[in-house]
Amino acid sequence: MSEPDGRLTALRGQAREWAADFRAAALELDRDPELIKDCLDLPGVRFLSTFGVPAAFATEPPAVGPYRFDGTNGLERAVVLEEFAAGDLGMTLAAPGPSMSGVLVAKLGDEEQQEWFFGRMTAAPTWTCFALTEPDRGSDASALGTSLREEDGELRLTGAKRYVGNAARARYATVFARTRPGPLGVTAVLLDTESEGYHAEPLDSLGIRGARIGQITLDGAVVARDRVLGRHLSPARRGIWASVQVFNELRPTVAALALGVAGAAHAYVREHYAGARGEDRDRIEVLGRRIDATRALVHRAASAVDATGDGYLASAAKARACALAEETTLAACELLAPAARPSHPLLDKLVRDARGVEFMEGTRNIQHLNLFQGLRSGKVGA
Repeated sequence: MSEPDGRLTALRGQAREWAADFRAAALELDRDPELIKDCLDLPGVRFLSTFGVPAAFATEPPAVGPYRFDGTNGLERAVVLEEFAAGDLGMTLAAPGPSMSGVLVAKLGDEEQQEWFFGRMTAAPTWTCFALTEPDRGSDASALGTSLREEDGELRLTGAKRYVGNAARARYATVFARTRPGPLGVTAVLLDTESEGYHAEPLDSLGIRGARIGQITLDGAVVARDRVLGRHLSPARRGIWASVQVFNELRPTVAALALGVAGAAHAYVREHYAGARGEDRDRIEVLGRRIDATRALVHRAASAVDATGDGYLASAAKARACALAEETTLAACELLAPAARPSHPLLDKLVRDARGVEFMEGTRNIQHLNLFQGLRSGKVGA
């Protein structure tokens, strides 16, 4: 992968500058996730609030110098979100914006649905959430238990979702549900969370606390008929296919988030152990080179997804970046002394956040299985 061009270099530099604001508020947000509401005027948060709105629906796409970025390109997302995560992963994921739901709506929504959804993203900072994972079923779309049924002339959602970022903050949710048995019976809908029957509450968590990962209970929540996504598409392209496409597209982004955490830990130990010598210095330098090499893999994977939609190489990038984030944060603790975590609360937060990224968009074992399928099919070179 060659070095980023002028557009991406400008984007990286600006994101790195904005990320300093994230870092300054990281520990406070970790203690009180509701402080995100006091951070809406931060330039980086404003940028993220419309990052992912397609240019056709953006009144004014986010600009960096002479360049504009709508966040629909995987390589752009990887570049900017690595820098934001290096500032603070919690703030990055807590920011309002279209996020994962925006990717789904762009793939499944008809023109009217896209105008409705993205118009709300550009009108004011708006939180969204992506509700697929269920208790006892995980993110296996084929095993969904949440149902979408017609009752008394209305479409109603009944079921439960878990481990949903911003669930209790979101004004709009994209929810996967089942209309009938079988793989073609899965569909996704746009839900206004002010609908009666939607209940969300945060779960206690050690890492990524800013995102207020939560659980949702759907007790007959009413869904407008014109908010069923993919109504203009064949059943084969509405549910399971859509979830796989969203995960493929966003997998390099998750890898970039993990890489940002690794980079933050590496920068932290370099700053606080500037006098490292011998084996310690070599260990720090090797970690830096591995971060650079993994960045090249993440960018290559993002470019592959942009070009073909295949997520196999992205699985390799996600697995490697998450492993590196955990290794780098723990190595930083070892290098700084046995009491590093209580003495360095920001580093302690990085350790907790690194572990959390492992569980986003599939754990390492899932990524290895996906990569194996790519190798076996010949879609990824050995």
